[in-house]
Amino acid sequence: MQKVNRKTEAKLVIATMFVVVCWAYSPIGIHLGLASYSPGQLALLRFIIASIFMGIVAIYQGVQVPKVKDIPLLFVLGFFAVALHHIALNFGQRGVSAGAASVLAQSTPIFTVIISRCVLKERINLWRWCCVFCGMIGALIVVIGDKGIGNISLNGLLILVAACSWSVYFILQKRYSQSYSTLTMVCYTVWTGTVVLLVFSPGLLDSMQASNFQVNFAVVILGIFPSALAYVAWAYVLSHTEVSKISIVLYLIPPTSMVIASFVLGELPSVLVVLGGGIVILSVLAMSLERVFRHNVFVKR
Repeated sequence: MQKVNRKTEAKLVIATMFVVVCWAYSPIGIHLGLASYSPGQLALLRFIIASIFMGIVAIYQGVQVPKVKDIPLLFVLGFFAVALHHIALNFGQRGVSAGAASVLAQSTPIFTVIISRCVLKERINLWRWCCVFCGMIGALIVVIGDKGIGNISLNGLLILVAACSWSVYFILQKRYSQSYSTLTMVCYTVWTGTVVLLVFSPGLLDSMQASNFQVNFAVVILGIFPSALAYVAWAYVLSHTEVSKISIVLYLIPPTSMVIASFVLGELPSVLVVLGGGIVILSVLAMSLERVFRHNVFVKR
């Protein structure tokens, strides 16, 4: 990890908190957008805005030109990270509160472990399997506690599909995309994902005209901040610090999202949602801190 001065440290703190707030707003923005748009239209409009913004960033910052052989991979990344992830997320949020959705979306590392074992045949130790089991129990509690056991639907499962989709994207990006910078990968993932989402373009203009200013403003914010600026800020943070250390801060997203939802949407999470969310976050956190724990035990021995 490279050393940074106090001025840079201050910028990193501001950038990191900015990312947390932006991504915490995402489920709130989705909830507001679904009032006027279908799940597919909302995803498309959000990423049209993000694509335009990332295009402006690319002009000023510069991105690498992809190799022809990598173009199919970029479309696969765009499909999982943008198209499938956000379609599942939007459909799921029609029956899940913003706070509960933010918790379930943080289960991505749990699915990363499962996919790594089942598809990539990687060896997973007992510690990680225990974290996965606890995380899934926590997710189940969130799904049950959000609307009550008598109103359980498949919406919560769709949020988990979105988290699983993001896991696939993370694994593919990590294994096959080392030749491009973070900003380049973000740009092409957003752009290719937007192209895939064009299948939902019929009727989009009519929905935009029928929607009110408040909803359209919420969608614009959704497209610029969580879908574009936050990724640029996160790329800046990752270029100055270690991923394993700074990623722990992202576990502040669910509680931050719940606070924002309570003010903007008037949502108050149930005790079960808070309990289940705590289990999910602690499970993922324990998984992330495994190396630190094992290193400390090894050093003491």
